[in-house]
Amino acid sequence: MVVLRTLLWLLFIASALAAPVAAQVAVGPDGTAVGPAPRGAWLPGGRSYLGLNLGRSRYNISCGTTALLCDDSERSVQLYTGTMIGNFWGVELGYLNMGRIARAGGETRSQGLNLSLVGKTQLTPSLRLFGKVGTTYGRSETSALAASSIVTGSEQGFGLSYGAGVSFDFTPRLSATLEWDSNDFRFPGGARDPVRSTSLGLQFRY
Repeated sequence: MVVLRTLLWLLFIASALAAPVAAQVAVGPDGTAVGPAPRGAWLPGGRSYLGLNLGRSRYNISCGTTALLCDDSERSVQLYTGTMIGNFWGVELGYLNMGRIARAGGETRSQGLNLSLVGKTQLTPSLRLFGKVGTTYGRSETSALAASSIVTGSEQGFGLSYGAGVSFDFTPRLSATLEWDSNDFRFPGGARDPVRSTSLGLQFRY
């Protein structure tokens, strides 16, 4: 909960820092003020977007009692779409796959659908800071040797998600992103553990 409160404060501070940008006035060719800057002026290329992130996930789960190969990290993929409700707030819906890790003679994998509230603020004309908080409906599957003491099977359900990152605009429509995320998944045996990831991505606005 400490992390969640910190993220919510980050979103609040981000919106507060961005407010002066929204209050700026538009300036005409002769340098005179001609009225308020248009709504969404710092969102070139459109208010909706599509994104693809590729990165590395890290599982926070036990390897059991065996000495067999056990990983905790794997490639991750996230495909998402979003839209800005205002200049600084939006919503995202995405699919994420956290990959599969070797675990006690078997494997564990997780994937899910995520819905998040997103807050964004502009730091420079090309650089933005963003944070997000929401929920992930995830599904996990685990297989292992009987001697490992690991509970096998599948689990599904809702869990907390949050994250933060930065984006850099190459063009008015295309951006690169660097993002860190945490998503809670249910695992067989009743455990609910976070799977965290760090990723690089591309985002296209339309």
